[in-house]
Amino acid sequence: MEKIITIIGPTASGKTSFAVKLSKKINGEIISLDSRQIYQLMPIGTAQPSIEEMDGINHHLIGITSPYETVSAGNYAQLVKDKVIAIRKNKKTPIICGGAGLYYRAIKDGIFEKSSTDIGLREELEKIYDANPFSLMERLIKVDSQYAKIVHINNKKRLVRALEIFDSTGIAPSEHFNNQINDYSKNLDLYTIRLNWRRNNLINRINSRLEQMLAAGWVDEVKFLLEMQKQSSKPFLSLNSIGYQQIQNYLYGEITFDEMKENIKIKTRQFAKRQNQWFNNEDIELVVQMEELIIDDIIEILYGIFRVMP
Repeated sequence: MEKIITIIGPTASGKTSFAVKLSKKINGEIISLDSRQIYQLMPIGTAQPSIEEMDGINHHLIGITSPYETVSAGNYAQLVKDKVIAIRKNKKTPIICGGAGLYYRAIKDGIFEKSSTDIGLREELEKIYDANPFSLMERLIKVDSQYAKIVHINNKKRLVRALEIFDSTGIAPSEHFNNQINDYSKNLDLYTIRLNWRRNNLINRINSRLEQMLAAGWVDEVKFLLEMQKQSSKPFLSLNSIGYQQIQNYLYGEITFDEMKENIKIKTRQFAKRQNQWFNNEDIELVVQMEELIIDDIIEILYGIFRVMP
């Protein structure tokens, strides 16, 4: 089978479990498409699959990067491409699995030129955002009203990145995407399966998973990372992730434990909404409404599709 199965969906939608079951059926190995699971020392808060959850299936691009490093969409796309080639050489079936919309677009359509990271410029923009996020949003609307429609003002990372692209290249992000190159996506012919949940059910899954992550020691994980950061000459940019920031606020005595939990729930729900909005704008081969079928039944249906797929 030449097409590469790609499983996408919002956070807490069961992508890993689904991918593992499918991998067992079609002799697969899983390539993570997650902008946070790539980090070391952050297994709980980034929901990296445990050995038990992997269930004997090889997983790639998980826990391979230091918390202070950054990985551009272009670089991540190249890592995915390399893994696809390696897995196929071993006579296995690559299955890409994750919820990072920008990374998904990079492997599907290619990534625009000059997509490198400018740390100095990014830090300057982040300071402006911290002081007045509305000023950055107003600026993005002026330079790229089309892209501004899909960037929420609370999404600091995406808003800053959009203006970083513009300031670095002089070209609006949406124009970059319209003139993208295909170097990174060459030979990656995707068959995308989107896992979809009704809103209330997804919220329940998000809340349940948060309780599990806290019970597993997420707060202690953040404490450890903060201690490690003190010994490092570089800031851990990954600590700006959802949950990690709220736990830091709790540890610094700025909010209560219950307030921390509620803030994480809210931020995660907002993140899931943005993921769904992103995927609504993508061409998806198959959307699976997860409440309507038993997962094992879905896997059997997909297996039948893949057997006849060119």
